[in-house]
Amino acid sequence: MPKTIATLLFFFVSALCWSQADQEKLERRKAEIQEEIREKERLLESQSQKQKSVTTIIAQQTEKIKLREKLINTTEKQAKILKNNMYINQLEINRLNRDLTDLKAEYSKMVVKSYKSRSQQSRAMFLLSSKNFLQAYKRAQYMKQYANYRRAQGAEIAKKQQELSSFNTKLDVQQTEKQKLLAEQEQERRKLEQEKQEQEKLVNSIKKDKKKIAAEIKKKQQESRAIDRQIDKLLRAAIAEANKKAAAANLKANPKTTTAAETKKIETSTKIVLTPEAKLVSDNFKANKGKLPWPVEKGTVSLRYGDQPHPQISSLTVHCSGVEITTDRDASARAVFGGIVKSVQITSPINKAVVIQHGDFFTIYQNLSSVSVGIGDKVSTKQAIGKVRHNNDTGKTVIKFMISQNTTYQNPASWLYNM
Repeated sequence: MPKTIATLLFFFVSALCWSQADQEKLERRKAEIQEEIREKERLLESQSQKQKSVTTIIAQQTEKIKLREKLINTTEKQAKILKNNMYINQLEINRLNRDLTDLKAEYSKMVVKSYKSRSQQSRAMFLLSSKNFLQAYKRAQYMKQYANYRRAQGAEIAKKQQELSSFNTKLDVQQTEKQKLLAEQEQERRKLEQEKQEQEKLVNSIKKDKKKIAAEIKKKQQESRAIDRQIDKLLRAAIAEANKKAAAANLKANPKTTTAAETKKIETSTKIVLTPEAKLVSDNFKANKGKLPWPVEKGTVSLRYGDQPHPQISSLTVHCSGVEITTDRDASARAVFGGIVKSVQITSPINKAVVIQHGDFFTIYQNLSSVSVGIGDKVSTKQAIGKVRHNNDTGKTVIKFMISQNTTYQNPASWLYNM
């Protein structure tokens, strides 16, 4: 087989194998997205029955629309891969047709030539007219090889016809599959348009009742600030405790030279006075800025740090002292760096928070339903510290994660990897 043909065949086989793997991967992803959409539909129905807040329903509807758009995008990728496969198969069909035409023409010439010299007398004369025995032997071998070649050509034609039939069958199946994908795509687009119209109605209803919605958002912000104040109090207590220990250690190490004023200065400092060991931990934490793992294994950022427009009412501003990450139900919260658990706090009847110290840095993990560590425990990077709480009203599982140096909050996006 010529090198060029072998290369082309390798290309066709490789392309089909890869595209098949991509198709299977996309099919699995499509099934996952469809299940997520069904879950959102169940939540929306539940919310409507319970007559919960319009903002909650809009947030869920927005997520559902995004999932629907992902589903359409996945179907488009499938259709594109299928189109490429059909193109490759069509090229192969064209090649097989050319090969079959050439083989049939060549075989036809052989049949005509054989017909003209078909008599046994002609074959005998061909052998008897040899000048010597060696020539007669070679002519006999030639006749035998010629007959074998004819049989091989006939078998090759039958094989090409079978391959051609197989590729035509594949192409028919792919045509049917393509029509099915296009029909699914059109159906999803209609659903997407309907959902956008429904959301627009909800947004219009918000505009009519903006004061009520604004009051609801304000209440949630007040609750969030109340929890932040609890965290601030915890941080100040941790700083005071650390400085008290540092002052005692300094007095013990230098009893003759340490004055009461120096001890008081250390104890009343608003920042942690670092011991050499604590400074090493702090420096290590700082050296990993931008490389820290997320506080959950996987998730998406649903609210970033700082002041920003409300997702549904752009004229309203919300504040977030950390970052909120929406994750999977039953997800575990995990430490982003090694440290010591300084506090386990119940911030509300159903919410818990964990504070971990890293020198003069603190990482705070809010909105936990359960905690698996205790005060004074040493934790390592990525160690599970509790479960993130699932909110049945919103249908979301969200962790609020904060970083502070002493009592100064930092933007977690500049610390966590790839955020």
